[in-house]
Amino acid sequence: MNAGHVGTAGTIEVVRAGALTTVQDLGRPGLAHLGVPRSGALDLPGHLLANRLVGNPATAATLETTLTGVAVRCDRATLVAVTGASAAVRCDRTPVAWGAALLVPAGAVLDVGPARHGVRSYVALAGGVAAEPVLGSRSTDLLSGLGPARLATGDVLPLGPAPAAPPPADALPTPATPENLILRVRLGPRDDWFLDPAGALAGGSYTVSTASNRIALRVAGPALRRADAYAARELPSEGMVLGAVQVPADGQPIVFLADHPTTGGYPVIGVVGADDLAAAAQARPGTPVRFTPVASPG
Repeated sequence: MNAGHVGTAGTIEVVRAGALTTVQDLGRPGLAHLGVPRSGALDLPGHLLANRLVGNPATAATLETTLTGVAVRCDRATLVAVTGASAAVRCDRTPVAWGAALLVPAGAVLDVGPARHGVRSYVALAGGVAAEPVLGSRSTDLLSGLGPARLATGDVLPLGPAPAAPPPADALPTPATPENLILRVRLGPRDDWFLDPAGALAGGSYTVSTASNRIALRVAGPALRRADAYAARELPSEGMVLGAVQVPADGQPIVFLADHPTTGGYPVIGVVGADDLAAAAQARPGTPVRFTPVASPG
């Protein structure tokens, strides 16, 4: 991938792409009416922290890895930081700090190993990944295919001009990877389609499914049963929002994440707030999940 760019000041070569590494920024909000998902970093605090450590603005694009990490080589000395899922980080095979800014010499290989806890690590490089924006974002959208392709070994990506040195920080928050995923759910708009929706969600024993991805967190557990009046009914497609808990025909709830479709025809029993979605992005398969219905504001 030799992505087009303007005003770049360096490149990175992908030495090892990992299982799934993509370019992510803050995404494409506000385009659902055009059928364009939001996309963007799944663990937004991880993305923001990595950029903060190297002095980038929040809008700069980072690399989002999945489980097995990534290795890259910079052609200029570059300040980098790795956050999100904790992992062993090495610079030319020498162990270096995770969760802190590090100056990687020109030609050196930065290797982010497999996630020790969590799923997705974020690699920020000073200047940000300067792939060509599509609809205002550099994010890779796996559902629609917008943005850069997922990284492959041998790809070369442009870097933007390095910013001024970041301000010093004595300590920065690094949320722990959840051992138990608690998802607060505001019921509606179609909770009336289900028998005892609050009780069924709160009482169900669920775990994160291996089928989870950037589109949705899928869980395995007791099927949610429809009320008799809706047992044989179909629902016309409706708009979908980030965090929507959709219930397909098999009754297994799924939580829509950043690459979710903008419409869907299965009923939405509730919506998980954005504050809980970063933890959902880091929950490994088999992690226990508890849905907690909460009152709607007002």
